[in-house]
Amino acid sequence: MENKIKVGILFGGKSAEHEISLRSAKNVIEALDKDKYEPVLIGIDKNGQWLYNERTALILHSDDIERISLNRESDSVALIPQSEGHLSGTTQKIDVVFPILHGPMGEDGTIQGLLKLANIPFVGAGVLGSAVGMDKDIMKRLLRDARIPIGKYLTIRSHQERPSFKAVTEQLGLPCFVKPANLGSSVGINRVDTEEQYQHALDEAFSFDHKIIIEEFIEGREIECAILGNENPKASIPGEISFTHSFYSYEAKYLDDQGYKIDIPANITDQQISDVQRLAIETFQVLECEGFARVDVFLTKNGSLLVNEINTIPGFTQISMYPKLWEASGIAYTDLIDQLLQLAIARFEKEKQIKNSV
Repeated sequence: MENKIKVGILFGGKSAEHEISLRSAKNVIEALDKDKYEPVLIGIDKNGQWLYNERTALILHSDDIERISLNRESDSVALIPQSEGHLSGTTQKIDVVFPILHGPMGEDGTIQGLLKLANIPFVGAGVLGSAVGMDKDIMKRLLRDARIPIGKYLTIRSHQERPSFKAVTEQLGLPCFVKPANLGSSVGINRVDTEEQYQHALDEAFSFDHKIIIEEFIEGREIECAILGNENPKASIPGEISFTHSFYSYEAKYLDDQGYKIDIPANITDQQISDVQRLAIETFQVLECEGFARVDVFLTKNGSLLVNEINTIPGFTQISMYPKLWEASGIAYTDLIDQLLQLAIARFEKEKQIKNSV
């Protein structure tokens, strides 16, 4: 097939979720329909150096990228927007970008803003949706104002006096969970049962972010639902995550093969399936998301649903829920990537038409 669509696969990044991004990128690159799309690999190492073409293999396949010299100017790319579809330093036009960057400086609106300046279509939420979806504090405020049910939580900033363990437990009870406000993949999250654990959890969370949240423990089942679409998004069959660890930690997700169990579809009633899908779509729209996202909810013992969070660039690893949920819903991995790319191009064309009509 001639005139293949050139897809910039943007991966790596400086966040603590760098390795998860690499795993996702490898899967997307392998599954991309090569008859229709031509991948253009753009990697970001842990120091923020941008690389493309053959040098990206150093990021994708090296266990110690920080020791590799990256001094050749021809191997790096300076991301300065030029004419439509081009980034300074690249030698070819990029038709659409799939940013597979998790966490800050990738999933928080920064990369999305850069791509908008460069007039390049990209997969996933725009600047606003990415930013509010990344910040758990802002996300919860918007959901609460939209009357979407969420659990109780507190927000603490690094410059503020830390609330006492007693004050926190009086408001939220025990156990509770301490999280960086702007991070994912369960990085920096700790369950707290004692005052000693509380102080340690605060220190660790603040090492990742200047703002953290403390959430109440919600006794219930963890249900996840994948969303796909722009103006008229659709929801997948819900799935359920259960785990053998004290919570769904980074270790349980990525380091322990026996750390979790996935049930797709979730063993819930037809009415509950419908309620989860409705709530997930509503959350997606309230938070101004586009393209795709995964919405995580709790199903409590009394049958109520509470939104936990949204993931605007969900993982695409072999064990990731997002592609698994759509596979169970009738969309194969390669077809899913194709739909995401086409949604990005369609949104870009619509935005361009609106600008031209003004």
